[in-house]
Amino acid sequence: MKRKDFLKAGLFVGAGFAMKGANAAEVMQNNNDELKPIDALGFNHLPATNSKIADNMVLHKANTRGGADHGWLNTRHTFSFANYYNPERMNFGVLRVLNDDIISGGTGFSTHPHDNMEIISIPLFGDLEHKDSMGNISVIRQYDVQAMTAGTGIKHSEYNANKDKEARFLQIWLFPKKRNLKPAYDQKTFTPKQRQNKLQVIVSPNAKDGGIGIYQDAWFSMGNLKKDFKTSYQIKQTGNGVYAFLISGSVTINGVALDARDGLGIWNTNNIDIKASTECELLLMDVPMQIG
Repeated sequence: MKRKDFLKAGLFVGAGFAMKGANAAEVMQNNNDELKPIDALGFNHLPATNSKIADNMVLHKANTRGGADHGWLNTRHTFSFANYYNPERMNFGVLRVLNDDIISGGTGFSTHPHDNMEIISIPLFGDLEHKDSMGNISVIRQYDVQAMTAGTGIKHSEYNANKDKEARFLQIWLFPKKRNLKPAYDQKTFTPKQRQNKLQVIVSPNAKDGGIGIYQDAWFSMGNLKKDFKTSYQIKQTGNGVYAFLISGSVTINGVALDARDGLGIWNTNNIDIKASTECELLLMDVPMQIG
């Protein structure tokens, strides 16, 4: 099944998050199937769920996400995507897409285009075979991170490299710092021991930070935390917020309890406090809250 056969997405900016520089129409223009305005609400449309829990916090429980089961693809969307539209869930600052995808063996996304997005893939288990119009051919596995700058335009495919088992990965899109950049691809393998009761940087704008590089002032960190472990995370840049996505287990962040696949966004703060309620795996996305 081709991706365009079921993706008819809208691109929106969430209320309460500022945009600077170019106007909204200029920032959000994109000719890809994924980003065209929605002309019909699909079967997985959900109503607004009052996700704002404080003046500077939104909570997205796992069971309130959108998504669909297409047979070969079982997907869940934290933010409005494809036929899932929720006016409260357009984006978190420059964080536009957070999809939790399970791909059946031997299937995947056939060749499709993107432009003007930073696209990050984080395999959670299984192997994905990647091919793109820049000539890159690779396999990304657990503990790898893949980053693409779509820029002026790329085409790529992502297939489950194994016919006998599923592959699961997080597909994440960020608005870039600048539009119409030269397309680029990178991939890096990380050492899981470096995230045991630590927050390991996996994505960053600066090579010296240790993450795979992207064209946005955003830092992603992952931690495998033992029960009762406590730590504090410092926001990397003034004006950034942090979106926490709990991959497994239970954790409390700034007094808010999260379970597996819950998401919590916090802004207008300099740091957040984290306590693992059980053994858990956590992804933090430290992103600018202004677009443009």
